[in-house]
Amino acid sequence: MADPRVTKLAEILVGYSVEVQPEDWVLINGHVLALPLVQEVARQVIQVGAHPTILLHTDELNEIVLREASDSQLQWISPSEQITYDQVDVIMSIRAASNTRSLTSIDPRRTQMAQNARRPLQEKIRQRSAAGSLRWVGTQYPCPAYAQDADMSLSEYEDFVYAATFADQPDPVSCWQDVHCTQQRLVDWLKGKREVVVRGPHIEMTLSIEGRTFINSDGKKNMPSGEIFTGPVEESVNGWVHFTYPAIRGGREVDGVEFEFKDGKIVQARARKGEAYLLSQLDSDAGARYLGEFAVGTNYGINRFTKSILYDEKIGGTLHMAVGAGYPETGSVNESSVHWDFICDMRQESEILVDGDLFYKDGQFQV
Repeated sequence: MADPRVTKLAEILVGYSVEVQPEDWVLINGHVLALPLVQEVARQVIQVGAHPTILLHTDELNEIVLREASDSQLQWISPSEQITYDQVDVIMSIRAASNTRSLTSIDPRRTQMAQNARRPLQEKIRQRSAAGSLRWVGTQYPCPAYAQDADMSLSEYEDFVYAATFADQPDPVSCWQDVHCTQQRLVDWLKGKREVVVRGPHIEMTLSIEGRTFINSDGKKNMPSGEIFTGPVEESVNGWVHFTYPAIRGGREVDGVEFEFKDGKIVQARARKGEAYLLSQLDSDAGARYLGEFAVGTNYGINRFTKSILYDEKIGGTLHMAVGAGYPETGSVNESSVHWDFICDMRQESEILVDGDLFYKDGQFQV
């Protein structure tokens, strides 16, 4: 018997997250292991009267391309993909994995080459999203590989996922609307503010948010969500941070990451594990050593580390920051082929001051 929570999650994605409308062109980009959710999403897109285009992929196909393609093949972008990203109304990404470490042994230079080639497409998505001509959402389907990374059984992980997305609730949309209202009060308080000071055992940092906008991330682009974020003034970041949790990207785990910033730029970067890969990504382009995002997680229902950034960056009591590309709607002008999030725990002896006022202490908002 099909899990009714899969149907409920599809309803949230189609009806709430991207609000699919009749005649919309909807790209559904899914992993084959996520087929039950892909099918439910497609069914509901059709019921609305929109037009789905469905693309399925596997870890194995991605690995073949990265291992065996020539340099010119890695840098080639399909004309059909360019047309799609120029014209599609909605993009829905439904991720899963058969092996979350399948790309670990790929030469980082090849990964870098492929992502640099796709940079114009990613910039197009960010620009169209900021302008309101493209709606998008990303989510993950609960599969054994994700459950193993999270140190859970599959059934336990399914319960975790459907609770975090409110797909186990009678009225999930009402739950997400409550999240929106709670976060909007914080976003409104931050309007017009200028300086942020962050202190704690893992961080000592200052940055400017003057002229920048905080975004209320309420399940419209990430499902689940629960964060407020902005793009700091690019040259304003100074100080140091030691990230609490491993950072995982492209099938690689980097742990014990420390950054030192001077006038916005990361001038020193270290890691206990995966330092060579970390440095390769920071050296991808001129924008990769600057912050594109500064954010505070607000989802106190997500209270454990799962090795999935979609969930982990939302953990209530943490902040995260992303090196590389920023979101234009925040006012960020930082451009890069990289956008990589790193998480810092703020639940003990830590605080965030905004224009001298105590905004956040020991993982809890104070305003």
